Amino acid sequence: MAIEKGRGATVNGESDRFNLPQRAVDGDWLDLALLEGALPRLRTEVTVERPRTIIVRNASPDIGFDRSINAYRGCEHGCIYCYARPSHAYHDLSPGLDFETKLFAKPDAAALLRAELARKNYSVAPIAMGTNTDPYQPIEKDWRITRQVLEVLVETRHPTFITTKSDRILRDIDLLADLAHDNLVAVMLSVTTLDPKVARTLEPRAPHPERRLEAIAQLAQAGIPVTANMSPIIPAINDHEIENVVARVAAAGARDINYILVRLPHEVAPLFRAWLDAHHPDRAAKVMAIIRDLRGGRDNDPNFGSRMRGQGVWADLIRSRFVKARRKAGFDDERLTLRTDLFRPPEGAQMRLF
Repeated sequence: MAIEKGRGATVNGESDRFNLPQRAVDGDWLDLALLEGALPRLRTEVTVERPRTIIVRNASPDIGFDRSINAYRGCEHGCIYCYARPSHAYHDLSPGLDFETKLFAKPDAAALLRAELARKNYSVAPIAMGTNTDPYQPIEKDWRITRQVLEVLVETRHPTFITTKSDRILRDIDLLADLAHDNLVAVMLSVTTLDPKVARTLEPRAPHPERRLEAIAQLAQAGIPVTANMSPIIPAINDHEIENVVARVAAAGARDINYILVRLPHEVAPLFRAWLDAHHPDRAAKVMAIIRDLRGGRDNDPNFGSRMRGQGVWADLIRSRFVKARRKAGFDDERLTLRTDLFRPPEGAQMRLF
């Protein structure tokens, strides 16, 4: 199997849920390979998307927010475990290599947000960013859509939760500090592993683990509430790092840490198996056996509640280790609540009178 250097998925994968044709690689790419005898490097492509609205609502009982914004579709970080991969099939694209190389940007996001916040019936609650794809993936450097959204939130004093695995968030530390001054923001940094060799294949274009820990430290020093998330925990891949990860994020200044067990919905499962066969053939069968034990005999458990934590002996063991590590690191169970009473609708054509 030829592995694309710097990419997470080892294959493009397939999906028949949205009439996506089966293809291991794109036709033109394969033609070039046959002609030249070698596969060319995959380049990242970005397509502009013009949605009519930008706030997405959800009613999931095991998620701590009811609305979110995603500035991008697809994610160049290439995390093989990403549960958002199947969403690319809506565009007749593969959840595999397409997901991390054929991206969509929404440059109208800030304008759409401004219009939605200006509606008379808008009810304020924290908006989450980074719930489907990372708002600080590499293309944010040039597109700056996340920053533009943050500027609207600063102007309107609107609360937000941000999840990322990138230290690029530090480029917006001025806006985040402004929001933090009024308890309007909380940031969560994902620290999946401390081993750069594991990170290089597991999440190949995400920043080095040490850079994420440094980002936690700088955010904390700036007075911005920051927590960490060990997501996902993958049995026999990174579960042995639980105690070290918890200790390191505590030392960096995180207020808390959470975890999610690996989820393999829809097309993610075969992509993950292919990744295991390519990078961990010695333990591939063991990893999948434990995952199925965690998921009631299946590759994935879609049920609310258990989908995040799993079930059975392995789930109980991971949970008890994590609780003990949190306690040893000095974390408590204090929950951060963001303010909603400072919201002011965005200015329209007529300036505010007061």
